[in-house]
Amino acid sequence: QVQLVESGGGLVQAGGSLRLSCAASGTIFSINAMGWYRQAPGKQRELVAVITDRGRTNYADSVKGRFIISADPAKNTVYLQMNTLKPEDTGVYYCNAELRSRPWDRAFEVWGQGTLVTVAS
Repeated sequence: QVQLVESGGGLVQAGGSLRLSCAASGTIFSINAMGWYRQAPGKQRELVAVITDRGRTNYADSVKGRFIISADPAKNTVYLQMNTLKPEDTGVYYCNAELRSRPWDRAFEVWGQGTLVTVAS
């Protein structure tokens, strides 16, 4: 069984910064990719940023140049540094991982419980 635990959300003024963390724990053989999604009130969940096991990153256009995703493979942890935050960045941020528990397993996805980010104007 694998769990993702997020931390770092909160209330911040527009223009400010926050850093989210997500640690994966449990039976983990390998992690293919980890990423962050967000869901604003009344909207669908959307991709914010993802990083692969080879360090390749991908960002939503709305956060390019402001957010930075990074990972510490030794700790099975992914981070999201969010700078120059805007009110439209408000939402619940969910961590996601695609991983395998054992070498012979198929890769599967795991989601965190979500952490709320509120950006005040």
